[in-house]
Amino acid sequence: MLGEQIGESRGKRTGRRALSAEGGFKVEVSFEESGKMLGMDIMGFGTYTAAPRPDGTLYGEGQGIVTSKDGDMATWKGAGVGKFVGGGAVSYRGALYYSSASPKLARLNSVVVVFEFEVDASGNTHTKSWEWK
Repeated sequence: MLGEQIGESRGKRTGRRALSAEGGFKVEVSFEESGKMLGMDIMGFGTYTAAPRPDGTLYGEGQGIVTSKDGDMATWKGAGVGKFVGGGAVSYRGALYYSSASPKLARLNSVVVVFEFEVDASGNTHTKSWEWK
């Protein structure tokens, strides 16, 4: 069951790199975002790899870091399933697993975070995340 929305951020794709063009493709994508997490202003960045599956959907895995203005930090790893939605835009749904020593972000250590991650044709990103209870 989905719990409360715990984060939302917007940003920009900062890089793309082709890792493989054999038997399909595999790309690496980096992005930076800013927004709110657990009510705090945060900035973050991440990198994920994505490859097509036989049905045309995408499978991606990634990792990243979020930091607050006060220096609180958490790292994340996750995976998701995506699809092309026209004009070069991509839409993903998946789960993230956070790790933090910060008391303000410690709640993230004990929950699975589910997310929606959208990248439009211009490389603008929008992420929403919820606690999965």
